Amino acid sequence: MDLEWSEADLAFRDEVRAFLDEKLTPDLRRAGRLMTSVYSDHEASMEWQHILHERGWAAPGWPVEHGGCDWNLAQHYIFSRESTLAGAPFLSPMGIRMVAHAIVGFGTPEQKAYFLPRILTGEVFFCQGYSEPESGSDLASLSMAAVDDGDDLVCTGSKIWTTHATEANWIFCLVRTSKTGRKQQGITFALIDMNTPGIEIRPLVMTSGEEVQNQVFFDNVRVPKANVLGKIDEGWTVAKYLLVFERGGALAPMLQVWTDSIAEVAATQPGPDGGPLLDDPAFSAKLAEARIRTDVLEVLEYRTISAMAAGKNPGAASSMLKILGTELSQAITEIALEAAGPRGRVYQPHATKPGGPIPDFTPPADGYVSGDEWQAVAPLRYFNDRAGSIYAGSNEIQRNILAKAALGL
Repeated sequence: MDLEWSEADLAFRDEVRAFLDEKLTPDLRRAGRLMTSVYSDHEASMEWQHILHERGWAAPGWPVEHGGCDWNLAQHYIFSRESTLAGAPFLSPMGIRMVAHAIVGFGTPEQKAYFLPRILTGEVFFCQGYSEPESGSDLASLSMAAVDDGDDLVCTGSKIWTTHATEANWIFCLVRTSKTGRKQQGITFALIDMNTPGIEIRPLVMTSGEEVQNQVFFDNVRVPKANVLGKIDEGWTVAKYLLVFERGGALAPMLQVWTDSIAEVAATQPGPDGGPLLDDPAFSAKLAEARIRTDVLEVLEYRTISAMAAGKNPGAASSMLKILGTELSQAITEIALEAAGPRGRVYQPHATKPGGPIPDFTPPADGYVSGDEWQAVAPLRYFNDRAGSIYAGSNEIQRNILAKAALGL
């Protein structure tokens, strides 16, 4: 694998930098810099998506015929890294990075024509309806019922940990259409309009105080069969296909930026002996190890993305990247919290740009912040990242997948 940039790659990098310099406003950069989780402030995220869509860069990973970019592997990486370095807010992954690929792979011509252009513009904003109160990592045990009634499926049950359900106008759901056979059989993948009668949303308050996750209740919700993706009773195939995209992606550039930022601030923070924290052997060793691990993760991401670019299914590699990426992210947020020191223990979300509202917090009238903004971000990122090893299939489940697929156990 040649890791040297070609002249064409460097020219593309300069093009991306010029675009980011021109289009990223100070408010958008602040929203990206002060994210408290993998989810940006919703309004900033949508504003940035509109700007990217105008340039044709909102969904570079899509097939070109549906609005994607004819980029090579290096260009995808350069765009991701430069966007992170510039402080661009993240786009919500639910539509562009997740369900859109399932629609491309399994959708009818009518479904593609309706949903894909509207996902790009933001007119259609999806949330994900997978987990249930009794079905999380063992997702195939889900029980939300979908009863056949002529041209419709009548859905009753609930989904939980549904990110941005209050902002979404559509949800992609796994529902139980049959109880015969193995539990992976009889599951159907449905696209549901959130404005359909019978849907109720109840926000969940996270450890960070944010209302990003929700529980969604369905009471005899009628879903046209025209909104089923793939075949009825065969939604597990669609779900597995989508999970490859949910667990994939380029995480290394963001983690590299984080570690470099920690090194920069640690050079000015006092350590245990009174000198700079970065000179403390124990701290610098942890930070160096994390930085080395991000470089290893980067190479593994190269290999996986390269395989996908060649039309291959990454298979178990997506599970490996999910484990490594989320556990490394957790380690880095721990190091950041240590670097933040006592000021990092102060709860001051008003100095951040969280991914959802924080209803039970009243900021000081004068807007006072103890320390710097990054010290206010550190504890919220730490709390939010605890969920990283659970979402998109817990890391314990991913290790089982690797044991079976890679080791034959």
